[in-house]
Amino acid sequence: MPELPEVEVSRLGIAPHLEGQTISRVIVRDARLRWPVPETIQQASGSEILAVNRRAKYLLIQLSNQAVIVLHLGMSGKLRVLPATTPPVKHDHIDIVLANGICLRLNDPRRFGACLYQQPGDAPSKLLANLGPEPLTEDFDAQRLITLSKGKQVAVKNFIMDNAVVVGVGNIYANEALFMSGIDPRRKAGRVSAKRYEVLTEAIKLVLAKAIRQGGTTLKDFTQSDGNPGYFAQSLNVYGRTGEPCLTCETPIKSVVIGQRNTFYCPTCQS
Repeated sequence: MPELPEVEVSRLGIAPHLEGQTISRVIVRDARLRWPVPETIQQASGSEILAVNRRAKYLLIQLSNQAVIVLHLGMSGKLRVLPATTPPVKHDHIDIVLANGICLRLNDPRRFGACLYQQPGDAPSKLLANLGPEPLTEDFDAQRLITLSKGKQVAVKNFIMDNAVVVGVGNIYANEALFMSGIDPRRKAGRVSAKRYEVLTEAIKLVLAKAIRQGGTTLKDFTQSDGNPGYFAQSLNVYGRTGEPCLTCETPIKSVVIGQRNTFYCPTCQS
């Protein structure tokens, strides 16, 4: 087998490494994650990986035996594709070992992540049942935001970060989309006009599409195979730029905490 460099990967960046491969075994070094890793995950051995999909922050590995491995990185977890013979280090909890000699390794210092096994015939996981639509699909549109925001007193930033409304709009994306839309993140969701929600919907889609092209913003310590950061920090308009001039009007960017998350905005461009 040709030498395979260790590659830390994003949730969907692993698909080319896994799809079409057969799982030879699953090694569980520590089952004490956010929820205990079920012993039934050993039934994945011998199954071919048909597809790797994402639902919100969950990675779904679809198997030929009709089961699904559900992975979540929690707050500190990371996935690496590397030769299966690579010695494990501290916090390397799970290896999904493939017949071709490589493995998908889950490292999670805080153990807030998850590795679950949904067997054929199981009821859909409660973790996924109440999630909103994916933002880059036709299921997510302005009308959804308009309808769900009626009477909402919560800040619009928190509203668009609610996974029951739409999945995948994390803190960075929300800051950037609201800036692009000219909407103050502190504004109550129920006080945003239908017209502005139309603009915001398109902004969310544009920001996410751009992030995907540039590598995503999954984790601070994520690096792509070429060594470049896995986030598009070089293209951010407001996030992390407190006190720096707005790229549009040169007003200093302000920051405030909304819902326990740092929030950045231009007091001139956003209202």
